[in-house]
Amino acid sequence: MQVKELKKKAKQRIDISYLRQLNIQGYGDDNLYPQNLHNIIAASSTGSECNERYANFIEGNGFLDTVFSKVEVNRRGDTIDDIHALVCSDVAEYDGLAIHINYNMLGEIVEMNHIPFENCRLLEEDSFGHVGQIAIHPDWTGKKTRGGTVVKVNKETVDFIDVFSPIKSVVLAQIEAAGGIDNYKGQVLYVSGAGRNAYPRPKADRVVTEMSTDEGLSNVKYRNVRCNFLPAGMIVTKKGQRVNDGEEDSDDDEDFGFSDTIQSLQGDTNAGKILEVTIENDEEKPEFVELKTSNYDKTFTVTEASTIEHIYSAFGQEPWYCIRIGKVGFSGDILEDAFEYYNSIVSKQQRMIERSFTKLFEFWHEPVNLSGNYSVEPLKYIRNATTPNNG
Repeated sequence: MQVKELKKKAKQRIDISYLRQLNIQGYGDDNLYPQNLHNIIAASSTGSECNERYANFIEGNGFLDTVFSKVEVNRRGDTIDDIHALVCSDVAEYDGLAIHINYNMLGEIVEMNHIPFENCRLLEEDSFGHVGQIAIHPDWTGKKTRGGTVVKVNKETVDFIDVFSPIKSVVLAQIEAAGGIDNYKGQVLYVSGAGRNAYPRPKADRVVTEMSTDEGLSNVKYRNVRCNFLPAGMIVTKKGQRVNDGEEDSDDDEDFGFSDTIQSLQGDTNAGKILEVTIENDEEKPEFVELKTSNYDKTFTVTEASTIEHIYSAFGQEPWYCIRIGKVGFSGDILEDAFEYYNSIVSKQQRMIERSFTKLFEFWHEPVNLSGNYSVEPLKYIRNATTPNNG
């Protein structure tokens, strides 16, 4: 069957719209795709675990040139290694990175700062297909406060900063147009895994449904244990009678209703309690009725297993999934192979980051990387040291 003949058409993963009031490309139909994705990942224990491992492997052990990695790059005292760690986290979660750059009067880069990728939006393309500025806001949801005041999303609170273009003549022209170096906002290096002038689609996007399902399964298990009714049975008594320490008490004025005991019968700490119900009928003696409660754990076993497997697969972490389910043994050799395998998976993202830092320090005001090496040291599995047996 041809694609055009399919009745059920696949929806676009990321809706791009034009927000006229800010002249930007909306990131998702509500302009909150990165924020929504972050919340989905955070709510999924499996998704969070896989994303964290992904970020750790991208970062590796930092730059191989350790002297270079310790250089301070801004007035806050952040080192290159600090910026690199933040960038790797963004690349793992969003498949993109953003770095703010300041220049001196000679058009040389003298400072850089990490910009959270979720804070960046692309301006609308001009007639030549060029995006000239990046719109930056501290919280596109409009909930962040500063000094007790909400930072609303409008033209007054959004910074529009020129895209990275280190050509000296361009930088000097921008400084002059801004009214001097004190008014110049610098530039932003915006790198997307989807290419130039495009919002990226990260690995986690392909399993957002599974991660949301993972969250739902956790909620079901929580409610099954914490909120389920787990009494051993119930005592049915005649109205006006109450069973107390094995004896029947009569109280015509007090009504012992079922609603008063609901909370005391819910959850794991109240399991095995006996439920007393007062009824209107004329039974002569209390009757004990066994109760069978529903346990939902087994109902979702298949769903849970397939959901976790799909999330691991989306992040390329099948070796850890096989170890988790016991398909392969847990040994040093297997873990070494897993580390080597996953280092090859993240090599593309590492190269993207290396290229970005190479561009930046090519125009740095002083030589700080004498080796010219911007590569990252891959993570390696370190076996536990064994003590020789001299006995």
